[in-house]
This record gives sequence, C-alpha cells and structure tokens, in this order.
Amino acid sequence: MKVTELEHPSHPNHILMLKSSDTPYKCDGCKELGFGPCFECEDCNFHLHEECALTSKSSYHPLFRRCEFIFHEETYGGRYCDACGKDVLGFVYQCTHDNAHDLHPCCLKLQPKIINDGFVLHLSDKVPSKCLKCNSREISRGITGWSYVSSCGKFCYHVACVKDLVLENWRNGYFDGDNNNGSAQTSNLALMRIASPSNEVARRKGRLGSKAIKFWRIAKMVLKLIISSIFGDPTSGIAIIVESLVSQY
Repeated sequence: MKVTELEHPSHPNHILMLKSSDTPYKCDGCKELGFGPCFECEDCNFHLHEECALTSKSSYHPLFRRCEFIFHEETYGGRYCDACGKDVLGFVYQCTHDNAHDLHPCCLKLQPKIINDGFVLHLSDKVPSKCLKCNSREISRGITGWSYVSSCGKFCYHVACVKDLVLENWRNGYFDGDNNNGSAQTSNLALMRIASPSNEVARRKGRLGSKAIKFWRIAKMVLKLIISSIFGDPTSGIAIIVESLVSQY
C-alpha cells in the first residue's frame, strides 16, 4: 500500500502529507530541486522528495556493485554526489569504503533504464559520446557523473546538465509566472533554454539540414524522458513545458 502520510524526524510534531506539486520546490532533506509528488507540511512550507522521506538504512546501486550505501541526514567535508556532481548539502547515501562514494537519495533511485515506444535509454557512468547540452564527456574537470545514453550511443545527456538547466529556469521564474512576459511566453522561453544545444552542436545542426531536424526531434524526446525520470511525475509542469517544445518539431 502506498504511503500517503507520515511523521518524519526531520520535521517533528507535524504530519507530512503526500501531494502533487505543479510548481518546483526545494526539498528540505537533500536541499535539491523537486517537481511532482512530495511529502509536504503546508503550515510550515516544508517539503521532502518521496525518496528523501522514505529512506532505508542502507541500499545498493548497480553502478557501484561492491558498495553498500548507508543513509545519513548530513555529512561533512565538502562532498559531492557521484551521480550529478552537485554538492551534498543534506540527506545523502554514502558508501562504507575509505574513498567513499556519495549519492543524493533521488540520484540513488534514478531509473537504470527508460523505455518508451521501443526507444531505450540506459543510465551509465561511462559515455560513448559527448553530452548534447554541454558538448563534453565530463560535467567538470575529473568528474564524469552519470548520463542517460541511448542504445545507439548517439543521444546522451548528463544528469547534471538537465538538473542545472531546470534549476536555472526555476530561479529565473520561468515555471511560476514570476517573469513579466506572461506564463505562456515564459514557458516557451524556458523550453528553448532547456532544450537548446551547445553553440557547436547548433552549428552542426544547421549544416545537416533535414537530417538535423530529425536528429533534434529525437533528442528533445530523449530530453523529455530524462526530465520526467529525474524529477518524477511526467504530468507535472515541467513535462508539459517540454512536451510543447517537442510538438514544434
């Protein structure tokens, strides 16, 4: 039976209710951005990702087969998540090895495989091609991070790049109507910011003509699937926004 309400030690004395949010929120557990379903205390504006609310004492991940990950509500020493490369600021799973790996709860729970109408994306820590957004194999110097990669190897997006793009547009108000251009117009702008390729890739697209149009139609479909996988509910606001961009091609 699905858990719809709970008490959590990070927010004592109040019941947290499972609700679906059409606007982004900041998780008070891991301090990362969230969309879609979350456990919420409306009185306190307190939110937890489902993955942060329903943690286990220990867990495993297929990309770290020899590691047991132990859940911690906080850690110290300027650590970063091995999946997305972002700083660990709150809830985290950390392996027990001396040179420990760290994973945000949401990153630990990322789908290892996304299948849609026969199109398959694999979560991987090794990439056969450059990320279609940043045009690099690494998210920063010495940090590869995880990517979703198509079976053919042509379509690849870093988990970190997708998270950064959505976070940037959230901060700029493109998902909640804070921008002065109106909600419909700002949603389209958010779409273009999220899905636009790097300058080098864009120039290559221009040279390829009709083949490039087909390529980027698939690439944007891939991006939509990855965003839904990372941020949860595919019916949330972000998925609707990405869907409208895909329909333009």
